[in-house]
Amino acid sequence: MSAARDAGRRRAKRPDAGSVGRFRYWFSTIAMRVAVGAYLRLRVEGREHLPDGPALLCFNHQSWVDPFVVIAALPARPDLLFFGPKEADMRVGRKNRLIAWSQRGIPFRPDKRGLVEVARRVDSFFAQGGRLAIAPEGRIHAGERVVLPFDDGAAYFAVRAGVPVVPIAILGVSWLRFGGTVRVRIGVPIPVVPGRATRDAVEAMTDATYRALLDLVADGRDREPPGPFGRWFTEVFQDWPEGSRPPIEDQS
Repeated sequence: MSAARDAGRRRAKRPDAGSVGRFRYWFSTIAMRVAVGAYLRLRVEGREHLPDGPALLCFNHQSWVDPFVVIAALPARPDLLFFGPKEADMRVGRKNRLIAWSQRGIPFRPDKRGLVEVARRVDSFFAQGGRLAIAPEGRIHAGERVVLPFDDGAAYFAVRAGVPVVPIAILGVSWLRFGGTVRVRIGVPIPVVPGRATRDAVEAMTDATYRALLDLVADGRDREPPGPFGRWFTEVFQDWPEGSRPPIEDQS
């Protein structure tokens, strides 16, 4: 009995996870809006396309700043979380530590262990009415009009949960020039046909999302690099798989 009472006291002394999460969620939302607004000129197009209920938001990925731009551009309600990044240890890297602290991420392991539990967490989040943002390219790239081939995980989550997919183009972040204009263009939601997450259904949704996002970035413009600070700020957190910025492969 004594051990049970002690365990109960320990549980009672723990801070409520929900209240801690709400503080960090709103703090990170306000902080990102202030920081992004102080450095960039943000223009949002198509906000009326966002569905009221749960949705999977798929954005193109050119820069480490993309998630922060999404947070600054989109409504904070319903809750907006991010899938990834794909490091197993969220304590590695300043970006990962920030995402882990803000409790806005649903991380996954690069070795794909624990995928069943991750899928359940995603389903539970959608059931609560939340929006989950993901960069289905899986890595950053160079080129405002470029969209790399998608991983099929994003479409799988959407089809499995029966939620629409909203393509979102982020334009103007290939170089982070102080006072530069960044456009966030929200596309028309792609509805999910109710049913099982079969291979054919997932492939069809992946293809539809890819084509929709490619259309949204079609008028993107690659600009000249900014001054020394702008170049440094652009590259300071970039994680190029090639080791450095690759040449642009224009898809226009």
